[in-house]
Amino acid sequence: MPPVAPPPTPEKAGGESLLTVLIALGANAVIAVAKSIAASLTGSASLVAEAAHSWADTGNEVFLLIAERRAVRPFDARHPYGYGRSAYVWSMIAAFGLFVVGAVVSIWHGIQQLGAQGEGEDYLIGYVVLAFSAALEGTSFRQAYRQTRSEARRIGVHSFRYIGDTSNPTLRAVFFEDFAALIGLVIAALGMGLHQLTGSAVYDAIGSILVGVLLGVVAVFLIRRNLDFLTGQVVNPAVRDWVLQRLLDTPEVEAVTFLHLEYVGPDRVLLIAAVDHVGSPKEDELAVRHQAIEDRIESNPRVARAFLTLSAPGAMPILPGQDPGY
Repeated sequence: MPPVAPPPTPEKAGGESLLTVLIALGANAVIAVAKSIAASLTGSASLVAEAAHSWADTGNEVFLLIAERRAVRPFDARHPYGYGRSAYVWSMIAAFGLFVVGAVVSIWHGIQQLGAQGEGEDYLIGYVVLAFSAALEGTSFRQAYRQTRSEARRIGVHSFRYIGDTSNPTLRAVFFEDFAALIGLVIAALGMGLHQLTGSAVYDAIGSILVGVLLGVVAVFLIRRNLDFLTGQVVNPAVRDWVLQRLLDTPEVEAVTFLHLEYVGPDRVLLIAAVDHVGSPKEDELAVRHQAIEDRIESNPRVARAFLTLSAPGAMPILPGQDPGY
């Protein structure tokens, strides 16, 4: 297995994620206003759906900013692993907002417009706004993709696999919201264009419904991934192997027979391991060794807490690349 670089520290990943969210917030706020004006002037159902989409995204970025701020609060007596999981709570609220405001409103409006009559409108201003929106959404998406690609390369996985697996919910939300937004712009343009070409408003209404379905799929995916982390998501094999190798490189550790790594926040884990020590230290020396190793592990900002125990007699060592069995 090729060597894997360590994951980014929470501070570095969090700083870049904050920039990604701020860029998305600014872009979506401007786009939402522009689409709303264009929708009111043209009466396009697809543009109404796109306006609802952008307003939902704008509100979501506010929730994601709250997630970024709450997740970095230090641990205390009531929260010994810190407040990292609050990021998943606020990100889930944002995903519900995308589903209700974006998906449901767009689908409902499209259904209402299916029976509408009227020739194709002059959609020039609509096309201009869509092109302007594509430029801003593209800027936001490039930032999210750049961060995704950088972090994916660090641990040696494909960018799309990384964005699905990452413990960073704000990066995942911005990435998929921007990706869906770019697809939605194409759908809206096609809906307006077919309305103009055929004179049938049904195509514009279908465009609104398709935008809503797209947003619904993205929202459900984001909700499910946040639920996974709230209910105890373990790290991916590449990160697990990297941590296991660091434990095996510890001079006092002869073997590791159990290793559990569970996310307790973006880029922060709870580590539980059973180890065999080198030699046969006495009980008091063993306690000192254990504490020293735990302290050394917890000095890594990616580890919220570390707990070591002795391996059970006859327990088989585990090695990098081995299936953990759960």
